[in-house]
Order: sequence, then C-alpha cells, then structure tokens
Amino acid sequence: MNIKYIDIYETIKGDIASGKYKPGEKLPSENDYCKIFSTSRGTVRKALEMLSEEGLVNSLHGKGAFVLDSNLITFSFGGLVSFKEASENSNRDFITSIHMFEELTIDEELSKVTKLPKGSTVYKIYRIRELNGEKIILDINYFLKEAVYNLTKEIAKQSIYEYIEKTLNTKIGFAKRVIKVEAATLKDKENLNMKSYNFVVVVKNYVYLSNGIQFEYTESRHRPDRFEFVDFARRR
Repeated sequence: MNIKYIDIYETIKGDIASGKYKPGEKLPSENDYCKIFSTSRGTVRKALEMLSEEGLVNSLHGKGAFVLDSNLITFSFGGLVSFKEASENSNRDFITSIHMFEELTIDEELSKVTKLPKGSTVYKIYRIRELNGEKIILDINYFLKEAVYNLTKEIAKQSIYEYIEKTLNTKIGFAKRVIKVEAATLKDKENLNMKSYNFVVVVKNYVYLSNGIQFEYTESRHRPDRFEFVDFARRR
C-alpha cells in the first residue's frame, strides 16, 4: 500500500480538528504511524513537518509531537496556507463576502506595487472576512488571469487556492511575505468594524507557482486586536 505523506497529513489534521487529540496531547509516535499507514518513517516525518509548519503540532526531539492550542486563527510564517485552511485549523466559522470582482489591466504604477507584469490582465477582488458579526479582515487580491482562468465570484467566496490546485491542477510553489503596521485608510474604515483603532496590520503576499511565475499579489488588512501571526522556529 503506497500511502503519500499528504494523505497522512490530512488524516492527522482531521483528527486534531475533530478533537480526537486535544491541545497538549502527544500524538502517536512515528513508529506507530508507520504501522498504522504501512509506510516509511520518512513519509510520516514529512507529514508531521507540514503540520508543524501550520502551527498545529510541535515536535520535540526524543519526545514526540504534541498538539498545539489553536483557539486563534494563526498564519504561520513558515507555511503557505489559504484563509479557508487557516480558519478550519482553528475551528472558526468565518463568513466571506465579495465586495468587488472585476478584470483590469496592470499599468506601470500598479505593476510597481504588485510586481505583476505590466499589460497583464488580472482579477481584482475585495473579500471581507466576518467573524461573530464583526468585519475584521479586508483582503485585496490581484490574480493573474492566464494562471487562474475562469475564476468566478462563487469560487472566490470559497477557496481560490483549492480551485487552483484541485480544478486547474496547478501547483502553488512559494511566497514572499511582508508584514507591517499602517495607518487605517478610508477603505479600511468603510469596510471593517474598526472600533477605536486607527491602524491595521497589513500582510502583503507575492505568491508564485512552482514554475517560478508570480500569479498573485494580496494585501490582507487586519484589525489588530483579532489576529496574531505566529512563527515556529527551531534552533539547529
């Protein structure tokens, strides 16, 4: 039986999401998983590494892998996950609404901001993420049309990454990420429930396919009190 590491990753992730393994609880050992899935230790280890990159588990040398508390939605600096995946990991029920969906041509000024090629056609999308009746995240997306063709508002409301990988069968490779604090703009105040905050945390993502072609630029603008960004680092 040839079990791929991604299948093991999905199975363990599902066990954590369902509550089978609680925060702080130790997962079965690598040897146990090798027996469960009839696979090699290297395959199991790769699956556990993916879970670690998403902030779901922490592996301690000689002690095993332990489930981390994920009450908040966190985006790991070391991993590249969609918003849908991140929200599912933390068991939060977000509502996504589309406030803009249009096609436009990248001009020189926009090319400098997005790093997408001048003259290329993109989908420009505004997506607002709402939790418990509060609008707390504004995503401003630019997706290269030739890479993400036939994109629709309905797809954008669900998961664009899932559409790219499962429907278009295209491999997403890596991203350059910039995180900074900026003064809230009029657009932020119009689209988010800002309360008394006059600044937002801005996450800029320049995302590339596995062939090295950039297909996305996104500004994710967060109300500062509702999200935290976590980096899992190990001393080597």
